[in-house]
Amino acid sequence: MRIPIARPFFGDEEKREVLAVLDSGQLVQGAWVERLEQAFAELVGARYAVATSSGTTALTAALLAHGVGPGDEVIVPSFSFFATASSVLSVQARPVFVDVDSETFTLSVEAACAAITPRTRAILPVHLFGHPANLPALTELCERHGLLLLEDAAQAHLAAIDGNPIGRTGTAVFSLHGSKNATSGEGGLVLTNDARVYERLRGLRNHGRLASDRHEMLGFNFRMTNLCAAVGIPQLSRLEGWTARRIDNAAFYAREIHGAVLPLVRPGHRHVFHQFTVRTPPGRSRDAVVLALRELGVDARVYYPLPIHRQPIMIDLGLSLADLAVTDELCRTVFSLPVHPQLSTEDLAFVADAVSRLC
Repeated sequence: MRIPIARPFFGDEEKREVLAVLDSGQLVQGAWVERLEQAFAELVGARYAVATSSGTTALTAALLAHGVGPGDEVIVPSFSFFATASSVLSVQARPVFVDVDSETFTLSVEAACAAITPRTRAILPVHLFGHPANLPALTELCERHGLLLLEDAAQAHLAAIDGNPIGRTGTAVFSLHGSKNATSGEGGLVLTNDARVYERLRGLRNHGRLASDRHEMLGFNFRMTNLCAAVGIPQLSRLEGWTARRIDNAAFYAREIHGAVLPLVRPGHRHVFHQFTVRTPPGRSRDAVVLALRELGVDARVYYPLPIHRQPIMIDLGLSLADLAVTDELCRTVFSLPVHPQLSTEDLAFVADAVSRLC
């Protein structure tokens, strides 16, 4: 592809840090992981950060650290990556799928409210594509019903509401996968201000150990390696600049693209544009537009063509009973365009012109 959907940047700092790990001989979790945790917590303004091997293991560990388990229901959007729901299943809880807001693509507060039952333990909103979910309303809803609010912020590094970064309060999970706004190659982070949750997370990721010879709980090998952390540390120092560039690129598209339905940004919300996701107008075939863009060398992608509740495994488990009209419509019409900070002005203009002609 002439213009790829993502293009991670690695410079001399990443190379030096990786070589330092190799020279140290300390490849598994250690000093570099601690530096990454401290840097991310300080960047967001949270008290604690715990690094894991992936965003998925971070989400699983966060659920376990809060005591979510068998018999519990967790309200989740179906319009998301599969891990949002599979992590719930992995702790033997039941995902309850609800619809999303048609403008922001994030969890519908009204749908979440209607789905609450006596077995509901948590609500798990996703800050999808980098736009924050409606946290003020969801926080009030969870407080009213005594529920856990756990944020899937895998795509929302430095997203904010009224100047408050996502992850500064409560518990939020981020991904450092290779496609994300900052990457460690693979990895995840859980941010929390709760000391008890922090200690449980540290044990859960390391076979239940807090000290070298004592297994205090049933844990797992969710550890991040020092090699991954070494890649991630310099990435965080560039993240604010990269985020500003993403926002500028999105603003260029908003001015120059015509025909497609553009993403909305709520007032007071900082959308960090992990993806710039548009919709085809009525009467236009999304798949035809995407195919034509790819033939032109633009790496347009569809996130997500099949919602989680319609995935084969969810049907087999009897979890595909929801009627989610907005989700189904989005899965038919959305597609994402390259918006990463490595794009040139010429790249942006080419993409905008191509989309405008095809839509």
